[in-house]
Amino acid sequence: MKKGLFMLVLAIVMVISACGSNGNEPAATTAPKTDNGGKDAQAEKMYIPIVSKGFQHQFWQAVKNGAEKAAAELGVEITFEGPETESQVDKQLEMLQVALDKKPSAIGFAALDSQASIPLLQKAKDAGIPIIAFDSGVDSDIPSSLVTTDNVAAAGMAADKMSELIGGEGEIAVIVHDQTSRTGIDRRDGFVNRIKEKYPNIKIVDIQYGGGDHLKSTDLAKAIMQAHPNLKGFFGANEGSAIGVINAVTEMKAEGKITVIGYDSGKAQIDAIKSGLMAGAISQNPVGIGYETVKAAVAASKGEAVAAKIDSGFVWFDKTNIDSEEVRAVIYE
Repeated sequence: MKKGLFMLVLAIVMVISACGSNGNEPAATTAPKTDNGGKDAQAEKMYIPIVSKGFQHQFWQAVKNGAEKAAAELGVEITFEGPETESQVDKQLEMLQVALDKKPSAIGFAALDSQASIPLLQKAKDAGIPIIAFDSGVDSDIPSSLVTTDNVAAAGMAADKMSELIGGEGEIAVIVHDQTSRTGIDRRDGFVNRIKEKYPNIKIVDIQYGGGDHLKSTDLAKAIMQAHPNLKGFFGANEGSAIGVINAVTEMKAEGKITVIGYDSGKAQIDAIKSGLMAGAISQNPVGIGYETVKAAVAASKGEAVAAKIDSGFVWFDKTNIDSEEVRAVIYE
């Protein structure tokens, strides 16, 4: 009987032990299910994809540097991508859709087409994903903020400089990167309207669109020069456009005969200004654009108020001030 009683007590103890502890000892657990490889979702960094207009120009690389600087300071994760050329609107829309599919905290977006992206931006809004537009806005109030240069004012300054340099009269032409993005539209109109309003003796003989591609812009500029042998000036409305004009003037052996004004900076334009091939250019603050985009995206994702428009500023630079502290802070090589 004693043996049987002992075995009964032992069995009861084993059953109690198997049923768990009294709450002071943790039972075995498994990591919470997440879609990030088993990491606690609360510990994940905020993720913000940046969909740019491109990456091929030094301007976009400078924007990327600014975005990465802000991401490091704020402890968030970003990606930065754009299509191979600034004419690939459909490719950019595919990138925006992929970014949306990742359910990020916010998205930075520089639109190649001011209208084509609106349906996808509406999807982002419906999903509660803030959009921070940068460089080039859209025809919609969906973005929480727009980080950009006042392109109309900047291009107007380029027109003033052109008039000053060509003596207030003569034939000039314009190469623009596109006529669909806000930057393309605003820079074209800012330059053209200032010439029409203030300088009646200057005639704009042609406006062409090179897609921001320096090779295409070179061919367009050469064709304009051949059609208008009395041309006195050229305005290139972005980095690729301006480099194309520089190349055309060199290939047509028109150095010193045509006044070239550019937009953005980058090594090719800086070298051209220092050599005298280009009279001067407008420089944005690309590092500042990237930095402010990420900063605004983080704030918007937290529900904090952000300014509807953040002006990143611009400067005119030429031989006389290219080495000044103000200019060196915003040009890039």
